[in-house]
Amino acid sequence: MSATPTTSPQPALRVTFVGVGAIGLPMAEQIARAGHQVTGVDPSPARRTLAAELGLATEEAPDSAQDADAVVVMVATPEQLEAAVLGDDEASPSLLARMRPGASLLVMSTVGPEAVRALEAPAAARRIRLLDVPVTGGVAGAQKGALRLFASGAPDDVAANRDLLDTMGTVVDCGERVGRGQAFKAVNQLLCSVHIVAAAEALALAETLGLEPEAVLDAVSSGAAASWMLADRGPRMLESLAGGDPEVRSAVGIFVKDSGLVAEIAAAHDLDAPLLRAAQAKYAEAAEAGLIGQDDSQVIRTYR
Repeated sequence: MSATPTTSPQPALRVTFVGVGAIGLPMAEQIARAGHQVTGVDPSPARRTLAAELGLATEEAPDSAQDADAVVVMVATPEQLEAAVLGDDEASPSLLARMRPGASLLVMSTVGPEAVRALEAPAAARRIRLLDVPVTGGVAGAQKGALRLFASGAPDDVAANRDLLDTMGTVVDCGERVGRGQAFKAVNQLLCSVHIVAAAEALALAETLGLEPEAVLDAVSSGAAASWMLADRGPRMLESLAGGDPEVRSAVGIFVKDSGLVAEIAAAHDLDAPLLRAAQAKYAEAAEAGLIGQDDSQVIRTYR
């Protein structure tokens, strides 16, 4: 009888994860659960404490990047990405300056195509593999390892990091050109921005008509008017209408930033996007009302 072939386990990777915020921390946790050695980097002592409570090594500055096989960056803005990767402080070396040749840099933030493409030449000069992999699925998807990862980059570089990427969710091949992942994510965020506001407006209409919002949500959430955002944000919108304070799963501030970023991308390509502008105005209104740190479902409060 022939022996059954066995598959050798993949060696543990040393991963530096920059930005262990609301979505970054559960992403880093999924990587660690798969058996990899993860160090969480964040300027916030509170975030580092939460990461340490989950068993992750932590540090304020990315010193671990010098030995890392892969560095994941999950920051909020293009400016933060540039500062982290290229450096803005002579006293503290940048990520690229710390990383060893042959290591991989995975940009998983939503920052737009140009912000990632600006890293191509500096990364190549250091012989660093650069991957553009923004994600969608929110905190809930991150906690389940069920994000969608819009991956673009050289096929060999994607393949070299496939085991790492698979720990966080489903990889969507967006092509070889770095920046295409960000372009896919821009389309995604246009839809998300509009769908959240549309859900809020619909449930606000139900309340205005004297209907029971819970009954309306149940009636429409599985029919032709259904959307993922209605099903996901709708219950938290109802909680707010009832006077509750929903858990923050994705802050209004994220969509202030993302809708603005997508609007800039659309304008740069001469695309008129009136639905996006309408949604963007609602997020700005929510922010001005002091809701920028609240769950994005709370954009419904702008209808009161």
